[in-house]
Amino acid sequence: YFSFFFSFFFFFFFNRAIKKKNPGVLLPIVPLSFIFAYQYDMGYGTLLQRIKGEAENILDTQSTLLQLPKGPLTYEDLEKIRRSQSKFFIEK
Repeated sequence: YFSFFFSFFFFFFFNRAIKKKNPGVLLPIVPLSFIFAYQYDMGYGTLLQRIKGEAENILDTQSTLLQLPKGPLTYEDLEKIRRSQSKFFIEK
């Protein structure tokens, strides 16, 4: 319904702007276009639903992308990293 409403008013305001040679007549199209884009976007579901669906798709089909390049971190690896980044650590 809203796409018909938006299209009708878009052409109406566009024709008015051409006939009156005044581009200011097109200003009501700006908020209407944001509303139209929002309604069009909601046709694909909420953002949370789309994010969850894409995450599940990645987990199912591309799980190798989620693996760490050098394998899982161990406690010893974390300690080495922490010691190398610490300015106040004194080696015993």
